[in-house]
Amino acid sequence: MQVVFLIAACISILAVALICIYLFANGIPAIAEIGPFQFLLGTDWRPNADHYGIFPMILGSIYVTAGAIIVGVPLGLLAAIFMAKFCPAPLYKVLKPAVDLLAGIPSIVYGFFGLMVIVPLMQKVFPNTSGKSILTASVLLGIMILPTIIGVSESAIRAVPDSYYEGALALGASHERSVFFVTVPAAKSGIMAGIILGVGRAIGETMAVIMIAGNQPRIPDSLLDGVRTLTGNIVTEMGYATGLHREALIATGVVLFVFILIINLLFSIIKRKESKA
Repeated sequence: MQVVFLIAACISILAVALICIYLFANGIPAIAEIGPFQFLLGTDWRPNADHYGIFPMILGSIYVTAGAIIVGVPLGLLAAIFMAKFCPAPLYKVLKPAVDLLAGIPSIVYGFFGLMVIVPLMQKVFPNTSGKSILTASVLLGIMILPTIIGVSESAIRAVPDSYYEGALALGASHERSVFFVTVPAAKSGIMAGIILGVGRAIGETMAVIMIAGNQPRIPDSLLDGVRTLTGNIVTEMGYATGLHREALIATGVVLFVFILIINLLFSIIKRKESKA
């Protein structure tokens, strides 16, 4: 079994390595040909004119992901605390399967929900707008990352030894104070892991965002403007792209891959600082 586990681990490492090699081998030459500054900071994406600037898509991904964090993280964290420490047993039997069901819904179904429910709602709240905007995509992505944040955060909170909570009660703290000032801080490492996983899903989401974000490759002026994300840019044009256009889309994947690496690196740094503290 040790050999089987070793082979499985090596296959996983090999798969990641091959993905990295493929992306960088095909993407870096395109970035060099277009020009790093022109590619990363250019604001004009017109493949027909050989203009490949992805700065609007970078901003679109950042704005939509940041909005999803603002919407999803507080809701997910509070829901996890409620389910772990406050939820009655009969209600928990309903909530837990519901959260698990949310995690299993396909992205395209979320996209249809956003298109048929959230977009018309935004049109009513903000007249004279299309409803397809950064705000709409942020709300939907905030809903989509809830199962990840709730599941991981709840497990982390339940993993905290009961002696922490009981010690706080023995010192005179109320149930609420014991949970929020003792149990939750003790589980912050696991909670951060859930948040990072949620952010990873938000920044990598494609189909739902394409349907409700407006798919406009330009720098937005407000939260009510449409945007195109990095993933949306790749999916929209990869089917017919050839030559430098196709290589530029692969280079867009390289930028997205680097974003994910930076997020994971920041998470590792935070965990190291916590362990030293």
